[in-house]
Amino acid sequence: MIRFLRGLTPFLFFSLLSTTALASEGLNTGDTAWMLVSSALVLLMLPGLALFYGGLVRSKNVLSTSMHTFTAMAIIGVQWIVFGYSLSFGGSGTLIGGFDHLFLNGITPDSLSGTIPTYVFVMFQGMFAIITPALISGAVAERMKFSTYCVFILLWSTLVYNPLCHWVWGDGGWLLELGALDFAGGTVVHLSSGISALVIALMLGKRIGYPMERMTPHNLPMTLLGAGLLWVGWFGFNAGSALSSGGSAALAFTTTQTAAAAGALSWILIEWIHAGKPSALGAASGIVAGLVVITPAAGFVTPGWALLMGFTAGGICYGGVMMKHRLGYDDSLDAFGIHGVGGAWGAIATGIFASVGATGLIVGNFQQLWVQLVGVVAAGVYAAVVTLILIFVLGKLMGLRVEKDDERMGLDQSAHSETGYNF
Repeated sequence: MIRFLRGLTPFLFFSLLSTTALASEGLNTGDTAWMLVSSALVLLMLPGLALFYGGLVRSKNVLSTSMHTFTAMAIIGVQWIVFGYSLSFGGSGTLIGGFDHLFLNGITPDSLSGTIPTYVFVMFQGMFAIITPALISGAVAERMKFSTYCVFILLWSTLVYNPLCHWVWGDGGWLLELGALDFAGGTVVHLSSGISALVIALMLGKRIGYPMERMTPHNLPMTLLGAGLLWVGWFGFNAGSALSSGGSAALAFTTTQTAAAAGALSWILIEWIHAGKPSALGAASGIVAGLVVITPAAGFVTPGWALLMGFTAGGICYGGVMMKHRLGYDDSLDAFGIHGVGGAWGAIATGIFASVGATGLIVGNFQQLWVQLVGVVAAGVYAAVVTLILIFVLGKLMGLRVEKDDERMGLDQSAHSETGYNF
């Protein structure tokens, strides 16, 4: 045993020297390991979203709805490598990146972004790019043509997501230069997708029979499982956005858990009071609402303020969902009510409660709140206008909706020649 330890000592010594050398050159293996895990956690959110959305539709549309998410993984997964990353993080333009990283040109295994390999940063951000258009699919479920959807998410990611990503996170982006705070994508991901979802829902029109026909979720246990996977994956989404394994990630991890729990509790209590009984769907919706609202603030607020943000998320997003019944539009799976409304409130609340690494209204910085409002309006208007143009053009060229008989049959059969259940 003593001989073994003596033989092992030089190996450990040189391993330590090697690790120290890597750290001195800028590469931190701990940060890299954490970011690899975070990237995988964010990818886990995609099947989570497929389960969440898939359980909410009628059984005849479970596969077609799940396909919206998995198709985004394929289409945007390719687009990101070819030119999406370059448009988002290449160059130093004010409004859009450049073409210097097409096909990830110029990036090697030795390239670093901070203390992690650039390839890891590319993959982490790529997961964000994939899930954002997939969120929009909640508004088009059960009635949009699959071919049109595929073309739409490719164009939307290129013309909406990539520019917004550069505005907020890219070198030289105008909102970044203005001082806008968005720790993990409240504006870039949730506000943009939610606003776009509302535009598409209005342009598509209501599902056949809505709202007179009751269109209840066919599998709520599936939706709850999806919500659970989203909750787990969100730790990578938010805490990973620290781009390191230090204190900022620990804070974001804590605030994420806190806000999600508070959002779920808030929604349950409000629904219990308003509707007379708490529902499983309400609990799942509250979880997602709390997660959405804390996303832009995760590394900028203390756990106490995260608790408050989570509680307000439940009430505000509950009202956002109820709004569709009052106004009469058909946002099938409440993409706007949760992601659009929650993303906007989260960005504004960040300007109010930020006190870690940034200052908000509570510590006397009114300017930050103003900057956040500018960011919300600019991103919301831009996403809405471009989405409106895209949907108008695609409607003329390809058509937006499936035929009425196909919609009545269900898109699983009419679009994919499959069924979700064969009992």
